[in-house]
Amino acid sequence: MTDPAPLDRLSPLFERLRVRASLFHTGPLCGVTHFDARPGRGFLHVMRRGTMEVRHAASTGLVDRLMVSEPSLVFYPRPLAHDFHHAPAEGADFVCATLDFDQGEDHPLVQALPPLIVLPLAQVEGIAATLALLFGEAERVRCGQRLLADRLFEVLLLQLLRWMLDQRDAPLPLGLLRGLADPRLARALTALHARPGEGWPLERMALEAGMSRSRFAEAFRGAVGQTPADYLAGWRLTIARGGLRAGKPIKQLAAELGYANASALSRLFAQRHAGLSPRAWLQQG
Repeated sequence: MTDPAPLDRLSPLFERLRVRASLFHTGPLCGVTHFDARPGRGFLHVMRRGTMEVRHAASTGLVDRLMVSEPSLVFYPRPLAHDFHHAPAEGADFVCATLDFDQGEDHPLVQALPPLIVLPLAQVEGIAATLALLFGEAERVRCGQRLLADRLFEVLLLQLLRWMLDQRDAPLPLGLLRGLADPRLARALTALHARPGEGWPLERMALEAGMSRSRFAEAFRGAVGQTPADYLAGWRLTIARGGLRAGKPIKQLAAELGYANASALSRLFAQRHAGLSPRAWLQQG
């Protein structure tokens, strides 16, 4: 029996819903630095040297104080206020970027990630070259420096997600990432992400995964936390929201997403958005 063909689990997702990084700090951080939570915005900090204490308000549900004592990635996928505390004489060396995900906290990967990931750089295989380029760009001003640094942060995020998907000894939280980490479910999920407008009865999804209908439905819900049909409807709705913001008419979106007419897609909007029509939802901003 031949091995299944390699599968790109992330590109179809990010081709539909982008993430945009923006470098905003390079160099040491001393004393107390506060980072505000803003809707739809995450943070990716890279500490190259030094030590620091990370603090969170009790209302966040995270540990109040966390020590970081080796070069690490500190990743907040969702808006969450946090403070970095450093001794003035031992300021840690950082590059920091904001991350703006298309549709903010409704981005499927943002929903699937824990609120905070702190990961020593030495554990993440394959990022050394990216970090060398990133810190090289941060150290001196050259043409295109900020643009290149922004793109390198986006590369770093993809490498981090790839590393997380490839881990076998640390279970991922319930959600999309856990589904993508399962080789069988990943084939079905990637097909849904790449071709959401096609017909996807349960039998066809199970066939993509190489499983029986019942085993596929059980495994999907156990990993992703939703039925396959609910996940597909949510994914189509996510794409539709982005299309509406870009000015596409609901009739065109319905056709692209496999609905018989605009009314069918409007009903889905009403079910998922407290009775709002697509136009009313868009007017609410």
